[in-house]
Amino acid sequence: MERLQKVMAHAGIASRRKSEELIVKGHVRVNGKLVTELGVQVGNSDKVEVDGVPIDREEPIYFLLNKPRGMISAVSDDKDRRVVTDLFTHVEQRIYPVGRLDYDTTGALILTNDGELSQMLMHPKFHIDKTYVAKVEGMIDRRSLNKLENGITIEGKKTSPAKAKILSADNDKKMSMVELTIHEGKNQQVKKMFRAIGYPVQKLKRETYGTLNLNGLRPGEWRELKSFEVNQLRNLANESKKELN
Repeated sequence: MERLQKVMAHAGIASRRKSEELIVKGHVRVNGKLVTELGVQVGNSDKVEVDGVPIDREEPIYFLLNKPRGMISAVSDDKDRRVVTDLFTHVEQRIYPVGRLDYDTTGALILTNDGELSQMLMHPKFHIDKTYVAKVEGMIDRRSLNKLENGITIEGKKTSPAKAKILSADNDKKMSMVELTIHEGKNQQVKKMFRAIGYPVQKLKRETYGTLNLNGLRPGEWRELKSFEVNQLRNLANESKKELN
């Protein structure tokens, strides 16, 4: 679901602020009902009309990108750095990344214009597993991984239980490769989790997002999601919500 004024702005009716004025002045109907108050949210199936004319809603589109290092997970950057949407100049729809990966973090990133699905995937109440592979400083041990799996306190809040396993360890270079699966998506969470147990992250890649993986995608490459993959993401979110209720 998205705010009505945001949907109107995306459809090119007016700016978001001007769209709010149109709503308050009684120019907008949702499913035939006049709306004059702000805060109303609409989904993809809702019919929105402005002065009796249905707005042209963009067809939803979904991409999986293998985000390369050195790009910002955004649609613009005030420092004029490269952003992930620079790789999609051929796409007419206004897409945006679902969540974010840090500038130096690589891997699976979803981009879409479907605000309803985007909100589901990012909201804390919907638990979608994401698997990362981290190269960390030091020879990590099972006891340290147990701390990650049981949840650790970061900035006053305890992380949810995770899954972790050691993929490899190099005694000469004093580094380890660790796979970590979490369903939360707080800012720099994986890096903070490893730092909290004394193993700073040198490199980080998100290998999977829900049922999606990067098979066949090199850094900077992307593919459009199939309809069944989008449905799988929705189902994962809905099932996780049921488990919490």
